[in-house]
Amino acid sequence: MTPVLLTFVATVIGVLCVCSLVADLFLRDRSRFARRVDEEFRERQRESVRRSRLFKDPQRGFAETADREELHGWGERLTAMVEQSGLHLSSGALLSIMAASGLALGAMAMLIRGNLLVAGLAGMVGSGLPFGYVYHTWKRRKDKLLRQLPDAFDLMARAVRAGHTVSQSLQAVADEFEPPIAMEFTYCYEQQNLGLSPELALRDLARRCGLLEIKILVLALLVQQQTGGNLAQLLEDSAALVRDRLIIRVKVQALTGEGRLQAIVLLALPFFLMAALFFLQPTYVAELFRRPFLLGSMAVAMVIGTLWIRKIINFDF
Repeated sequence: MTPVLLTFVATVIGVLCVCSLVADLFLRDRSRFARRVDEEFRERQRESVRRSRLFKDPQRGFAETADREELHGWGERLTAMVEQSGLHLSSGALLSIMAASGLALGAMAMLIRGNLLVAGLAGMVGSGLPFGYVYHTWKRRKDKLLRQLPDAFDLMARAVRAGHTVSQSLQAVADEFEPPIAMEFTYCYEQQNLGLSPELALRDLARRCGLLEIKILVLALLVQQQTGGNLAQLLEDSAALVRDRLIIRVKVQALTGEGRLQAIVLLALPFFLMAALFFLQPTYVAELFRRPFLLGSMAVAMVIGTLWIRKIINFDF
């Protein structure tokens, strides 16, 4: 028994040595790389905070933050959408890209078809492509941020129960979660770390994210700071509220799934029919292209129908 036991112990020690060697050679570099990336990310967030007008002029920034919480005009909505999309882009740059894309596609259509109406339609399509990309990125980022909120609020509640402050709980979320919530909470934490008041940093967080759930949380935190109360329970209730809203959102999407499928079919059907007719009866489609007014009327009708269907199947809650 003794030689067998010694052989077993020697084998275990050898395996542990090999694992330790592999960890020293590979995992140490990986952890060092992750730590370096995290430090670089935080440094960029600090520089972004220092360059912001809210940090340079808190009084004026506070007034602008309060004014921008309610969006009224199309320009304000466009600026908020571009900022909340997470792209390093301004609304002016987006408009410039849209104009350049529209002009390029319109000029190409004019050279190919030689028709001013077709060129105008191509220019409208070219202008809409950059806007569609930004809108899709903004929508996807907001949906992901909303899905991350319940777990983030639970983590903040556990951190507060352990004796940490609100800013430290924000840092915990930034360390444990992925973007976009890690990016937003890191920005808010760095604002407070560099001397900005917690109230202003939280209100700016609600403005940047643009989610009703975060606005409710920020309002509850500001009231709790003035009146007191169980902060951990408040965060847990906020997490439960967001989960209930997500469940309702999923139910609404399931109930309106048939309507969305019908909308896709109705919007795609004209293009498929035109493509089929183009291969089966090219002369018939050529007659349609000789009357650009019909194409323009069709495009306008499809845009109106798309907006109408979107209004029917989308709910704000």
